[in-house]
Amino acid sequence: MFSRLMNSYYYGKSGKGDYRKDDLPKNRWQLFWEMLRIRFSALCRLNLTVFLAWVPTMIVMLMLFNSILTVSSIERVTDEATGTAYTALVYAEQVDENGSVVAAANTAPMDGVIQTTLLLLIPCILITGPVQAGMAYVTRNWARDEHAFPWADFRDAVKENWKQALGVSAITAVLPFVVFICYRFYGQMMGNSLIFMVPQMLTVCLGIIWYLGLVFMYPLMVSYKLTFGQLIRNGLMLAVARLPMTVGVRLVTLLPMAIAVFVMLFTSGWVYALMALAAYYVVLGFALVRFIHASFTNGVFDRYINSRIEGAAVGRGLAKEEDMDFTDEDEPDDLTV
Repeated sequence: MFSRLMNSYYYGKSGKGDYRKDDLPKNRWQLFWEMLRIRFSALCRLNLTVFLAWVPTMIVMLMLFNSILTVSSIERVTDEATGTAYTALVYAEQVDENGSVVAAANTAPMDGVIQTTLLLLIPCILITGPVQAGMAYVTRNWARDEHAFPWADFRDAVKENWKQALGVSAITAVLPFVVFICYRFYGQMMGNSLIFMVPQMLTVCLGIIWYLGLVFMYPLMVSYKLTFGQLIRNGLMLAVARLPMTVGVRLVTLLPMAIAVFVMLFTSGWVYALMALAAYYVVLGFALVRFIHASFTNGVFDRYINSRIEGAAVGRGLAKEEDMDFTDEDEPDDLTV
């Protein structure tokens, strides 16, 4: 019993040697939790292997959080020279030991802080593309109860897909900056005509749809032979086809960050929240996100792609009728020979 438990934990069900056929998961929800239990330690090892690719991104985000958390307030400030009003971060006055002001309160335009952050994020996000492709291959296999070596298969997937992965990550890196610039530009133009609200909202929708399409693009990249145009088109089409579920998956993966941001902004324990969030992403966060995406996309691919490809396997990791063990007592009445 103990040996079977340890084999199940470390090696999973590959080849169905660790379980009877009727022990197989009956649906994808059961498959997800079973594979997460079995592969949890492997996901941690995978995350610790690749998290360095996200260190620059984490540093830039920490700089942004520090800028917001250390200000005394966020206010509407009027430029005395031009008379224009803008949202700014207002930093507190600096005083010496005697209480004398040594530096007056200074301000930093909020738009400028965000724009600088998005510019710094471009190279940071760009370098994560090939790593995400490698993780997508490994977690795809684990999510459907197939074997994958955390390092060897990851390395092979990176070597095979790095060009398309860099293309996807390049768009992902530049798009937030472009969306922000367009949103601010059309927002300023709305003072002349409300018709500019239409392109403003279209740019926002473009960014959201691309963000949702990323759920599918890396798994598509490592699962099928597609041109870059086909990869982008199919990723966006699948995101729209499964829009509510895709939004739900994205929100679930953002939940730890949302909790940490809430604690940082509305409580005094922001240091501990920041440390906990950083520890989560260092130990597990990035691999867990890819595993959740893989579990979701495996089912979508079976429904929309694999079921239309002759000879393609469907429902890998799930119990099928032909896999179930029947005895004379529970044999179906309509079974004929």
